[in-house]
Amino acid sequence: MGIDLPLIWAVVIIFGIMMYVIMDGFDLGIGILFPFVKGERDRDVMMNTVAPVWDGNETWLVLGGAGLFGAFPLAYSVVLSALYLPLILMLIGLIFRGVAFEFRFKAKADKRHLWDKAFIGGSLTATFFQGVALGAFIDGFEVVDRQFAGGSLDWFTPFTVFCGLALIVAYALLGCTWLIMKTEGKLQEQMHDLARPLAFGVLAVIGIVSIWTPLAHADIAARWFTLPNLFWFLPVPILVLVTMYGLFRAVARNANYTPFLLTLALIFLGYSGLGISLWPNIVPPSISIWDAASPPQSQGFMLVGTLFIIPLILVYTFWSYYVFRGKVTHDDGYH
Repeated sequence: MGIDLPLIWAVVIIFGIMMYVIMDGFDLGIGILFPFVKGERDRDVMMNTVAPVWDGNETWLVLGGAGLFGAFPLAYSVVLSALYLPLILMLIGLIFRGVAFEFRFKAKADKRHLWDKAFIGGSLTATFFQGVALGAFIDGFEVVDRQFAGGSLDWFTPFTVFCGLALIVAYALLGCTWLIMKTEGKLQEQMHDLARPLAFGVLAVIGIVSIWTPLAHADIAARWFTLPNLFWFLPVPILVLVTMYGLFRAVARNANYTPFLLTLALIFLGYSGLGISLWPNIVPPSISIWDAASPPQSQGFMLVGTLFIIPLILVYTFWSYYVFRGKVTHDDGYH
C-alpha cells in the first residue's frame, strides 16, 4: 500500500488555512472593533497586543496558497480564475491594514486618524472578501474540460455577501475575546460588554448559514442528512451549542482566557462543518483532491521541504507568542 500523497497534502493545506483563520482572524477583528473604541490610548493598546506577531500570522496564508499551487494545480487554476476579483480586493485590504500598522505610530497627531481609517477599512475589506470567497467556494464552480467556465461575477450572490458579513461578525468576536485576554481595566470591561452581543451575532449567522446551505445545495443536504454521514455531522451543532453556552458563562463571570479559547473552538467547529460538507472535493461540487493532484513526483519532492519547514514555523510562532505573553498596558507595554 503506497503513501496517499494527495491526502497528506490536503491535510497540510487544511491545517495551514485553519492556522491562518485562527491567527490572523483576531488581529483583523481588532481592526473591525476600532470604531467601537474612541480613546487614542486604548487604540494604541489594541494595536500593541498584536504588533509583535501580526505579520508572522500571514505566513500560514502563504503556505496554504503555495501548497495549493504545487500540490493541486487544477484546483489552483480554477479557484483563482473564479475568485480573482475578491481575492485581489482581499489582498488590497491586507496591504492597507499592514501599512497602517507601520505608519500609524509614526504619523503626527493630526494625521493619525487617516491611518486609523486605513486600518479599519483594510480589516473590514480583507475579512469581507475572505467570507465572500468562502461562500463562493461552498456554492461551487462551473468547470468544463478542467477549466473554469463561469463568469467573472459568479462569486457575487446573496449567499456569498451574507458569508462575508458573517465572517466580519466572527472575526470581531475573535478580536474581542483576544483583547479580553490581553488587556485590563476600562478597555477590558468594554470588550466584556461587547462580547455578549457579538456571541449572539455569531450564533445567529451560524444558524442562518446552516439552514441556507442545505436549502441551496441539494448535494450538501444529502451529505448532511443521510446515514452514516449524519452521525459524523451531528456532533458539530451539538458542540457549537455547548461551546456557546460556555462562552456566555465565561463572559458573565469576567473570565480572562476562557472566552478566547472557546471562540477558537467555535471557529474550529465551523471549519470542521465546512470540511464535512465538502470533503473530499477540493473544487466543489465534483473535483476531488485525487482528481486535482499534481504528479506524485512533484508532491513528494515538495513534501520533503514542507515537513521540514512546518515544525520550524510552529516553533517560531510558539516562541514569539511566549515572549510577548501577558497583559498589555497603556504605560508599560507588556508585563
